[in-house]
Order: sequence, then C-alpha cells, then structure tokens
Amino acid sequence: MVAWSVRERRLESRLNHKTVYIKFFAKVDPGTISALMAAVEQKLREGADEFVVLMSSLGGSVFHGLSAYNFLKGIPAAVTTHNFGSVDSIGVVLFCAGTRRFSVPHARFLLHAVQANFSQGASLEEQQLEERLKGLRIDIENIAGVIAANTGRSEQAVTQDMLNRTTLNPEQAVDYGLVHEIKEQLLPAGAELVSIGQG
Repeated sequence: MVAWSVRERRLESRLNHKTVYIKFFAKVDPGTISALMAAVEQKLREGADEFVVLMSSLGGSVFHGLSAYNFLKGIPAAVTTHNFGSVDSIGVVLFCAGTRRFSVPHARFLLHAVQANFSQGASLEEQQLEERLKGLRIDIENIAGVIAANTGRSEQAVTQDMLNRTTLNPEQAVDYGLVHEIKEQLLPAGAELVSIGQG
C-alpha cells in the first residue's frame, strides 16, 4: 500500500469537510435551544465538522443560554458565530461559543445584569429570597466568567460592564475582544442553512 502524500491528505480532508450554517433568529428559551441542539446533533450524525451560527437574539433564559454555550464548546466540530443584528444579554454568552466570532457592520451587543422574575402576587420567605439572590449572583459570575474567558478581560471588569448595561457597536466589540472581524457576507451561495426562529 502506497502512503498518501501530505497534499493528498489535505485534498481528502477538504472533500470530506462539511460546514452547516444555522440561522438563530430568536430568543433564548427552551424551545429554540432544544431546536438548536437537535439540529447540531442531527448534522453531526450526517458528518458535519463545522458549524456557523448566524445570530440575532434579544437574549432570554440564562439556564438555556449557558447550557447551549457549554454544549457547542464541547462538540467535536469547529464553531463560528456571526452577529447579523443584535446579540443581547445571555445571547452574548451563546455568541461566545464561537472560536471565531464575526459581526456585520451595523449591529450591536448588549451586556447587562441578570434579573429575577416573580409571578404576580408571589410571596417568598426570607430563605427563598436568599436562595434567589444567591442564584442571581452565581448566574452573574457564570456569565462574566464566560465573557472574560473569551475576551481576555477580567471577570471583575466584565461584571462592572454588565451592571453598567454596556452597549457595544461592532468596532467597540472588536476592541473589547468579543468580535474578531467585521464582515458583511454571512454565507456562500449554495450553503446548507438550517433556520431556527421564534415560535
């Protein structure tokens, strides 16, 4: 058997390479994140080795955003994220799942603190309030930790930016370390595209 040359191995690798584009134009919630993970799982079974997640999201559930971030970071495929509108709140954490991160020229990013939602007329005992407050603090730590790990900023600085409700345009996001490059093109002609929308 003749050993393959380096050139032949590279050619074979390119021929087997499969990139899937996923348009995530939705809030971060149980339904949309389940759809995202199911699409990724299906395409992995079909041989995909790269995913490009085109994102525009106003945020949503911290639990589901962190879960999706960890899921995308742990799959055996390259992940790129690309902001094509607004990436806000927990959406920024999902955006950080990309090893390469892009933004269109006219877009925004919003960092803000976590809030607790209470049903109308809810009454909580002191221990329940303390539990909720502790949960909020851990959520803030986790979000700041993800953003810091992917931008090179300190967790303390990111936490302060969240408390200040920091909004970044694409150029500022590049300076922040959140975006690697600003580019308009989202996907090539003929690319495989999976769409995930609200509802």
